[in-house]
Amino acid sequence: MHEMAVTKNILDIALESAREADNARVMEINLVIGELSSVADDSVQFYFDALSKDTAAEGAKLNFRRIPAFFQCTACKHRYKRKENTFRCPRCGADAKICEGGTEFYIDSLVVEN
Repeated sequence: MHEMAVTKNILDIALESAREADNARVMEINLVIGELSSVADDSVQFYFDALSKDTAAEGAKLNFRRIPAFFQCTACKHRYKRKENTFRCPRCGADAKICEGGTEFYIDSLVVEN
């Protein structure tokens, strides 16, 4: 259900950008979402379609770009992408820790048109 709240924030930002561009229409919103974030693309799309009705963002296209998470093994220092819902190192089988990426969630860019 948290997708509704984050989608409302996305819509608010998009509508503010449209107002700043002389009441333009929002045509596209480019989102970046990390693999480990709990945000579901289809839920965001569903809520966006409902919340944007009768606004300058109605009908805007949402583009989703997923960012992978990278891990580094705590034992052998191997850096890798997670496979099949496991965090274990594919080289030695030890536990791993996140070393970068995967938790992002932000608007990368907006396309507005008069």
